[in-house]
Amino acid sequence: MHKRILAIYFTQSGQMGQIIDAFTAPLVEAGALVDKVSYRTVSDYDFPWTGSRFFSVMPSCVLSIPEAVKPISYQYEHYDLVILGYQPWFLSPSIPTNSLLNDPHFRKLIKDTPVVTISAARNMWVNAYVRVRMALHNAGAKLVGNIALVDKHPNVVSFVTIFYWMLSGKKDRYLNIFPKPGVADDDIAHTKVYGQIVNEHLENDDLDNLQAALLKEKAVVIKYPLMFTEARAKPIFAAWAKFISKRKHKTPWLSVFKYYLFIALFLGAPILLTLDAIFLRPFFPKRINRTKLRYLQVANL
Repeated sequence: MHKRILAIYFTQSGQMGQIIDAFTAPLVEAGALVDKVSYRTVSDYDFPWTGSRFFSVMPSCVLSIPEAVKPISYQYEHYDLVILGYQPWFLSPSIPTNSLLNDPHFRKLIKDTPVVTISAARNMWVNAYVRVRMALHNAGAKLVGNIALVDKHPNVVSFVTIFYWMLSGKKDRYLNIFPKPGVADDDIAHTKVYGQIVNEHLENDDLDNLQAALLKEKAVVIKYPLMFTEARAKPIFAAWAKFISKRKHKTPWLSVFKYYLFIALFLGAPILLTLDAIFLRPFFPKRINRTKLRYLQVANL
């Protein structure tokens, strides 16, 4: 009997559509009935962004305020596996992702159903993943696999290229000097390997061991400096979001947050990482490894 698989995702630039196509190709080749669905929210998010529009979504994104999702047509009433493609925004699940995870119809669909998540981020994805993982757990779904795709270039470089891409809509080399933004084409193509692993475990009814197999193929790689930076930034982003959401005139404060973000990235983060490398990291290797393990797993630990 052919397996029924739902691959549902949101995309602005088209990148996640490419990822889903590559990832599900082995499943289609194996005869699975793959229902690929690109959904939208009622409040649309055009691409490219404007700078003001991008920063305006920060409070709602960080505070997990959902929006209505446009009606989704599903091919089947029940699926053997659901693949959820999503993007982190401001260290949080994007507003469309959070909105889908709060959609009653989708929550009913994924109840008691195995789910594989695949994210595409600039580089910091941990906090968004933890929140998606919890939302799936609360909906009664069974998360069996996670894949985290990132831009592998240095933090400052990817910061420049992602803003160029977001504001211009062009996924090319900025000034013909910087690398192409986003997840590399080779990494997108490599998701076919992850799709083959998912297919094998699905066919063998061995989804409980799927994440271990994905980790062997480096479907998730945690870099300590990024994990450290994200952990410190998470409460700060939450404080900013709460503060700005209560302001009658939000635009000036969003501008202040924007400049804070630039200063924190280019000045604050390097200083904190240097102090951590000297005074903390060498003395707590076991604690660091335990933290990494929590983010590698699919269970809510």
